[in-house]
Amino acid sequence: MGTLFVTVAAVLWGLMGPVTRIALAEGLTPLEIAFWRGMLAGGLFAVHAVVIQRPWLQKRDVPMVIAFGLTGVAGLLATYSLAVEAGGAALAAILLYTAPVWVALFSVLFLAERMTGRKLAALALATLGVAGIALSTGGGSIRLTAAGLGWGLASGLAYALYYLFGKRYFERYATATLFMYALPAAALLILPAVRFHPKSAAAWGALAFLAIVPTYTSYVFYSAGLKRIEATRAATVATIEPVVAAFAAFLMWNERLSAAGYACAALVLFGVLLTAAADRPAETATEPPHP
Repeated sequence: MGTLFVTVAAVLWGLMGPVTRIALAEGLTPLEIAFWRGMLAGGLFAVHAVVIQRPWLQKRDVPMVIAFGLTGVAGLLATYSLAVEAGGAALAAILLYTAPVWVALFSVLFLAERMTGRKLAALALATLGVAGIALSTGGGSIRLTAAGLGWGLASGLAYALYYLFGKRYFERYATATLFMYALPAAALLILPAVRFHPKSAAAWGALAFLAIVPTYTSYVFYSAGLKRIEATRAATVATIEPVVAAFAAFLMWNERLSAAGYACAALVLFGVLLTAAADRPAETATEPPHP
């Protein structure tokens, strides 16, 4: 059941990019999408935290949680939407999954963790994969741009902060409690740069879907899965997300990478699998859910 729950969460996450494209097609900007996703999902997490009677942080932890919202959460909400706009849903999902490799690198640089041969191989494979995607310009329907690659890598970097933050705080608080503070803080940081537009029913539907399904509901399934299986296995199962995203983007938007691009994407995912396999379950037990 744990594997099933994590699989459902990954499938829901995989729909995030293609549905973001619906909101973009309805005239919304990436930052407006990020703002509404943060505010709406933050409200859902607040209700959840109140229901489980765990809505409060210790006073000493409030500044750090708000800082997390203003950096990692705001950064991810904004950069992922910008990546979808610039490079499409499939490419954005693939580059988002460079996050575990960023984590491995940062852990060596800032947390004094050891760089093992397996971690080094994972970093090399992911780097080669991203470089290969950047050079794979023929045979697909996706027009690769510097902006698409840049925002995609930035989203992976922002997501890496979730893992690093989680080492300390996700074992002390319910995830709903943390995100009821972090998501609205992120949305308020983005607010000054947002240009609001009139919204059609389809636009509001896309925003509601993004807040409810790949943000809130996916967390419920993922956290239920983590209670039943170790975090390393959960992280490995979750790598089906970019596969789902690529398939959904093809069905909904006819997005296609070239054959070489898909081969390079496989290198990125293989690097992620090596990163997950390199960690002991005890080291990843506090891994946060996907944003």
